[in-house]
Amino acid sequence: MNATATLTLWHLNFPANHECSCSFLCKPNLALNLFSSNTRTNQCLQKRSSLPLGVSSSETAHLVVEDDLNAFLQILPCDLRDRLLNDSKRGQLLEVILDLGRLPEARYQGEFGGKYLRSTEVSIEELEYAQNAVGEFGGDNRAGIEGTLHRISAIRSRKGSIVGLTCRVGRAVSGHVDMVYDLLQFGQSILFVGRPGVGKTTVMREISRVLSDEFHRRVVIVDTSNEIGGDGDIPHAAIGNARRMQVPEPSLQHKVMIEAVENHMPEVIIVDEIGTEAEALACRSIAERGVMLIGTAHGEWLENIIKNPTLSDLIGGVETVTLGDEEARARRCQKSILERKAPPTFYFLIEMRERHYWVTHKTEKSVDMLLRGQNPSVEIRKRDDGFNVVIERWQTYDRHEI
Repeated sequence: MNATATLTLWHLNFPANHECSCSFLCKPNLALNLFSSNTRTNQCLQKRSSLPLGVSSSETAHLVVEDDLNAFLQILPCDLRDRLLNDSKRGQLLEVILDLGRLPEARYQGEFGGKYLRSTEVSIEELEYAQNAVGEFGGDNRAGIEGTLHRISAIRSRKGSIVGLTCRVGRAVSGHVDMVYDLLQFGQSILFVGRPGVGKTTVMREISRVLSDEFHRRVVIVDTSNEIGGDGDIPHAAIGNARRMQVPEPSLQHKVMIEAVENHMPEVIIVDEIGTEAEALACRSIAERGVMLIGTAHGEWLENIIKNPTLSDLIGGVETVTLGDEEARARRCQKSILERKAPPTFYFLIEMRERHYWVTHKTEKSVDMLLRGQNPSVEIRKRDDGFNVVIERWQTYDRHEI
């Protein structure tokens, strides 16, 4: 058996009485029970791959990228459009920056800084042309191009006029879900943490499709900025059969999340960019009703969420506890310590360090150990030079080294 095999197929070769001791994610026979008792999950695996038993899906792993770049380029000035159409790196184009009175700039995935596209500054007429070519800007100053996944974000002056645009390319990518396909079998909530631009929304989009089309779950996406399902009333095909609820104002996202549960009987709720205390509390309410949550939040490490008073409830919250003298001596610690005050909303937390390098936590254990000043065990999920998914289990967590 290939050492890079994913957890999903890796378990299929074990006898029925085998007790897994190789992954911190597994309890004895848990994964086996998922496959043996859940017919729907078995069907999903068969539909997903026709590989023979014992052959990992990672051995034939690849990404399929679909972008409607022509529609994106139509909102740009003609000279920039022609320049980018002939650019050999257009497949890695991340965004185009149009700021009034400055040179237009293109930014690419995996590169620091950007590249100027011409030697003349952006004019107000060019900004107005781009503004008229996209949909209406919402309260979060975001708009889109109908029928696509592209996102246009505006910078306004004090008078409210648009003086800058960030035109970001939206891509439907198939293959990212291979990194977490085994975790989806557990039916537990997952929180993805990463800095802007690392690919969190792209992963949400594909997870929506896989859960709805392959797992046949009732999936509802709470799409605040139409970034997951694209602009327009008809959602993009990249989300599969998942349903999409649009949010009229960003401040109402938490209410739409609760409305989705109360009105539409979802088995899975997917929400992007959890960022307020009200949204964190809505997540807890949804999880306590037995609904699986897939969400994202900005941050680089689990510790960022622990120390963030707005979002710490997602991982159970933190409180100060005063120990008695005997207990403090037994623990060999000071009398006032930090402890997790409630079960975490998300069973798994994944740090997306890079697009193809993720650190997976079992949230409850990792939070408890970090609060005690210890390093928990984690899983490293990455792609090797052949683009196969590699899972390194029982790695000691040190955010400065892994």
